[in-house]
Amino acid sequence: MNKTPRGNRLHIALFGRTNVGKSSFLNMVMGQDIAITSPVAGTTTDVVEKAMELLPIGPVVFLDTAGLDDMSMLAELRLKKTYKVFNRADIAILLLEPEVWTDYEEEILKEAREREIPLIAIINKIDLKRPSDEFVKQIRSRIGRVILISALDKENRDDYINALKTQLLEICPADFLQPPSLIGDLLPPGGLAVLVVPIDLEAPKGRLILPQVQTIRDALDNDAAALVVKERELAHILSLLKAPPNVVVCDSQVVLKMCADTPKEIPATTFSILFSRYKGDLVEQAKGAAHIEALRPRDKVLIAEACTHHPIEDDIGRVKIPRWLRQFVGGELQIDIYAGRDYPENLSEYKLVIHCGGCVINRREMLTRIQMAKEAGVPITNYGICISFLQGVLKRTLSPFPAALLAFERELERIKCH
Repeated sequence: MNKTPRGNRLHIALFGRTNVGKSSFLNMVMGQDIAITSPVAGTTTDVVEKAMELLPIGPVVFLDTAGLDDMSMLAELRLKKTYKVFNRADIAILLLEPEVWTDYEEEILKEAREREIPLIAIINKIDLKRPSDEFVKQIRSRIGRVILISALDKENRDDYINALKTQLLEICPADFLQPPSLIGDLLPPGGLAVLVVPIDLEAPKGRLILPQVQTIRDALDNDAAALVVKERELAHILSLLKAPPNVVVCDSQVVLKMCADTPKEIPATTFSILFSRYKGDLVEQAKGAAHIEALRPRDKVLIAEACTHHPIEDDIGRVKIPRWLRQFVGGELQIDIYAGRDYPENLSEYKLVIHCGGCVINRREMLTRIQMAKEAGVPITNYGICISFLQGVLKRTLSPFPAALLAFERELERIKCH
């Protein structure tokens, strides 16, 4: 199956009075004219379904309903179909016009509350009339989530969509935020992954760190094998194998040696890159890495760690990455470090966010952090992707993930052209 079945998609229902702009909103999100729009009341006469990939959330289907105050022919039948959409909706979006709240909106709010369906209010047509602060405050007090847009404003389309994605991530049912495979899709049944695990001061005594353990388990769950070696033994172990492994994965701190010792025909990546895909959005973080190229002395960079730990003398996030960044740009940078649940609200002040792999937080929180950076207009990457870039091997470590590699190359070319 090349496409996600509709039944496995997140169903997002669009409600609103006739000609409030539901179809225009849908066209804006899709980036194309897939819904008929018209100033004539009642243009949408039935439920219009449109499936798409709304990254980083995943496969969704929008349900565009007939106007709630549709008084045209067959209106009663259409309204029955509209209300049946509640039976299918995982999330509801209520489109409004500035300063307008009627019995129709009240009915939708009541229905959503009774069914415990998360609801987002979107005030459309702000290009024609700006809603008062009091109106926005009232809507927010009743619904909690409010976005102001003009569905026909192409210039600010990305800002509107980012705001929508941020809200959706907060309320999306957990079942629809399931992570992709960690390594299993890179391994056929009976396949082999060679995992390069350095044993240094940060390695817990007698144990492996969580990303390494999870990778081993995922390989086993997918009927494949994992061979664990230290970086000094990698070349020797590879020479002993009768057939090359399907993939080699290493800790980012030894990525340069791993790439040197691993034949180019063998796919190679890092645990941190695996976790970027597993916990977050690898394509977006690969694009973010390209912006390291644009850093200049005195730029402001955020280092974000999801966990809290006592840093060692040569800590990767607090010492090594900042040192490598300064060497790359040839001067001082203003580097702020946030650890644990702390995440600054002033993200727009930064030129780049470099986040850890996020192994101790869930996928929703990692995706939300990435989305917050996008909404602030700040590129974001992660430790391992950043290290691979600074070591000059990012194209190699992204090679198992063609979409991420293409996104990085295109963004890097765009930056260099400017």
